Formats: sequence, structure tokens, C-alpha cells
Amino acid sequence: MNLTDYNEIQELLRRHGFRFSKSMGQNFLTASWVPEEIADSALLDADTAVLEIGPGVGCLTEQLAMRAGEVLAVELDRSLQGVLSETLAPYDNIEIVYGDILKQDIPALVREHFGDRRAVVCANLPYNVTSPLLTALIRADCFETITVMIQREVARRICAAPNTPDYGAFGLFVQWYMETELLFDVPPHCFHPQPKVTSSVIRLTRRGEKPYPVSDEVFLFKIIRAAFNQRRKTLPNALAAGLGRERSEIEAALEKCGFDPRIRGEALDLGAFVKITDELAINPEKEQVNL
Repeated sequence: MNLTDYNEIQELLRRHGFRFSKSMGQNFLTASWVPEEIADSALLDADTAVLEIGPGVGCLTEQLAMRAGEVLAVELDRSLQGVLSETLAPYDNIEIVYGDILKQDIPALVREHFGDRRAVVCANLPYNVTSPLLTALIRADCFETITVMIQREVARRICAAPNTPDYGAFGLFVQWYMETELLFDVPPHCFHPQPKVTSSVIRLTRRGEKPYPVSDEVFLFKIIRAAFNQRRKTLPNALAAGLGRERSEIEAALEKCGFDPRIRGEALDLGAFVKITDELAINPEKEQVNL
């Protein structure tokens, strides 16, 4: 069965009484080159175990199974159970878990199913939960790479450099933990139903060590969030509001770090935010910061 052929998919879904769910962000691929290229981009081999999220009808899942030693697919929609039982029946290295990946203990899931195999993620992520999913996968700290298709706008934010419109707090969070690569775009006509936006495939590779040593990682991200919550303001104004600190204290810290107090957060890279964090964190009266 060709799992990207529109007519075959329609017949398959009709036979199992399946209806698309907008709330789950279901858009199934109808261009065979897309799952093939995504799977190739994940750099798989027989010693690799893959976590896939949202297999749909299984077109990417089967490509992963052809390249990897094991595939664990987590599907939220239980009404796809009959569909996947049929489409993935030829493969003995696929296991499907039905449930919400965001409610799973991801490191425990990996330990249980993958053993000593190299663990990676490869998936077509639902647009409506991309950020929390990526956050959970990165914080799980058990995947060598995360290769995913997501909305192009989000992909560009993740890979953005300073002084660009897409640069922001979420991208800096990802870049702190992972090296980022924007691989290729996928136009709307490659899906059914067609989304209103273009998709992009990115590959994130876990860093061997953080880009810079920092005195307080939690405080670093509080500073980054404050800088971009009011990104049109100068950094002293944005940080004073976000941290509850005096503007004069922040200006003095910026000058000590060699930055113009009129600078905005979008002009600073991770190294600059680390310098500011270390300077402000030495204040013995700084508040306890929690995520």
C-alpha cells in the first residue's frame, strides 16, 4: 500500500471509519518524497531506536522502520488503531503506544523500550503543540538528535540569529541545549487536508556541553524571557520590568559588561546574555528564581 497516495489513503480511512480531527492538527502527507527525505535526514542505522510522535497513517513510520533498529510511535488518537494495525503490519520492529506524549515520563519510556540503543526523535509534529513538545523532548535529555517537521515560522525562530525578526527567547532556549539546522521546506500541497502554512524540517543535535559556563542557568532564562517579553524596549527597561530590579543597577551591569545601555535584547547572542546573567547574579540580594 502506498501510504502517501491520496486515493489509497481515502479508501483506507473510509474502510476504518476514520474522520480527521482539526483539534489534533491532523494533516497526512500525500507526497512520497517527504517522509523519505525526513527519514534520511534523521541519519538512522540498525543500532538506532526512534521515537515518533503522531504517526498518522504510518507513512513516515514505515520509512523509519526500514532504516532503524526499532521504532516506538506514540499516537494520541485511538481511532487510528485499526488503520495503523493494517498499514504497519509488515514491520516487526515497530511498537505503538496510544496516549499523550506530554503526559509520559519520556526518559522512562526510552529506558523501557530502547535499552542501550542510540535514541533519536523523528516526527511530523502537530503544529498546535510544537513548542511544548520540543521543550519536553529537549528537557528529557536522552536523544542524540531530534529531526522534526514543524511550521516554517517556528523553525525559523528556532534557528534564528541575533538582529533578525525571528530571533527570540524560544530559539535561544533550543540553541542553549542543541545545535540547530534548517534542512528543507515542505509546501502545503504535500498534505491532506492542506494546511494554510508551509512546513520546514529541522534537525537538532544535542550538545556535548553547554555553549558557555554560567553561574545560574535558571536566572539566565529569566533574563532572556524578560528581554524578549518587551523586545521593543531597551534592555534596561525590559529587564527592570521583568526582573523587578532597579534600572540603574541594570545599566551599571551592562556598562561593566561592555554593552551600550541603549541596546535591545534582540542584538545579543547567548554569550552576551551569559555575561549579563553572571554580572547580575553576583548581587547577594537577588531573588530566588524558579522556572
